[in-house]
Amino acid sequence: MMFASKNNANGVFLSMNKLLMILLSLVLFSCAERHSYKIGVSQCSEDIWREKQNEELKMYTYLYDDVELLFASADDDDKVQISQINHFIDEGVDLLIVSPNQVNTISSAVERAYDKGIPVILFDRKTGSDKYTAFMGADNIEMGSTIGKYINSIKSSGKVLEIKGLKGSSPAQERHEGFVKGIGDDSRLITCDGDWTQKSGYRLMDSVLQQRKDIVCVFGQNDRMAVGAYEAAKKHGVEKGMTFAGIDALPTDDGGIEQVKSGVLSTSYIYPTRGDLLMQLAMNILEGKPYEKENLLKSALVTRDNAEVMLMQAEEISEQNNRLSTLHEKVDWYLSQYRHQKIYLLLMAIIALLAIGFLWYRINTMHRRHQMEREAFALVVGTPSSPVPQPNAASEDVSEEGKHEEKNADVVADVTEVSKEQRETIAEDGDTDSNFLDHLRQLVQEQMADSDFGVESLASDMSLSRVQLYRKVKALTGRTPVDIIRLSRLNRAKVLLAQGNKNISEVAYDVGFSSPSYFTKCFKEEYGMLPGEVK
Repeated sequence: MMFASKNNANGVFLSMNKLLMILLSLVLFSCAERHSYKIGVSQCSEDIWREKQNEELKMYTYLYDDVELLFASADDDDKVQISQINHFIDEGVDLLIVSPNQVNTISSAVERAYDKGIPVILFDRKTGSDKYTAFMGADNIEMGSTIGKYINSIKSSGKVLEIKGLKGSSPAQERHEGFVKGIGDDSRLITCDGDWTQKSGYRLMDSVLQQRKDIVCVFGQNDRMAVGAYEAAKKHGVEKGMTFAGIDALPTDDGGIEQVKSGVLSTSYIYPTRGDLLMQLAMNILEGKPYEKENLLKSALVTRDNAEVMLMQAEEISEQNNRLSTLHEKVDWYLSQYRHQKIYLLLMAIIALLAIGFLWYRINTMHRRHQMEREAFALVVGTPSSPVPQPNAASEDVSEEGKHEEKNADVVADVTEVSKEQRETIAEDGDTDSNFLDHLRQLVQEQMADSDFGVESLASDMSLSRVQLYRKVKALTGRTPVDIIRLSRLNRAKVLLAQGNKNISEVAYDVGFSSPSYFTKCFKEEYGMLPGEVK
């Protein structure tokens, strides 16, 4: 029984551990933010145009619940962008969106990602390699050509200054190519290389105006450089006689559309950010849906005639986006609270289950322990049997004294013998405990009639100290050695009293009590009746 109890306890522990692991897995699964796709976004620079695009990308991840965006800006530094792209590759992103700083310098990093099986979308700009998955951007050649034609329509003569973007970048090359076609007459054109910043536009325009006064028109390849040139012309007091044109036409405060409306720029060309279409293209690639490798965005020329309408439309769209963003933040907050509540409820359920499981285990363990102790106690003390064995017909000639002796022998055997079931139960627990209990029972039964027999002599006979005997007997039976000796005597006494052959004093002395009165007191406490009431 002891071994069985230990095995059952181990089984309970294993079951509880399995249950705990399952519940903890559910908690971790509920707590974890699941991102099936990780997308790296490498921007060549950090400006309001790219900030707008990044915000659009974030907003349109709302349509997908399994996307994580990682952003990096190179600040127009090739080495920084190469390092950032390599970091994304090492991070194991599922897709790369790259706006290359220059055509050739970034090619090796993009090719490394492509060769590793990471899809690459080039946006706005291209590299010098054909190793990319898809391209999305406006037609820079068309934009440059349209701006050139527009300038010809309002300034058919005079010198035109073109402030180009970063040398080596594909938009700078393509916009220049288109602008030359649109303006037609190369002799009118003066070019210089900027770096897409307003400061470069101001610096270059200031330098040119210090040398010549025949500039009638300025084309900045983006709005910021065009505005910088306007400020330099204003410094020289010649801005009113010039025409300024740019590209981007952002609908933001001080953006291209606002500059056209206020008269700083005569025209600009919308270069759409379209983070929504970019995200859709990325997801089509990741989810194995059809997509086009070359994706050209629609754009339009902005003049003073349509700037106010476009600005109103852009403001309305911006307001709608802001409202959607606010709504999404609220939904995110509610969902976050809901997820937290689920986690709290799950944790409470886990605690309740663990408490119930622990309580059940303790009750079950105590029950098994008590059952084991009862069986071990019954083995040592014996179970009194009140019925007196009846003689059969063949024994009628036996003398009265012989009958009594035979009855006594049967009763003693009944007290001292252990049932087959009990022996088998104890045997399951191991030979050591079984032998100990057998030896203990034998010594108590043999010596209980001696009133001097007690714990000291029992411990000596068992070759144990008094403390060792106490601990061993208490662990196996749940009773003390004193209880074992006293109850063994009382059980023997009850059997003898049931036979009716001896009076109370004789029985008391026969089972080792030195005083009949003390025997009577102990008997009443144990059985709730006086010795004389036993039938």
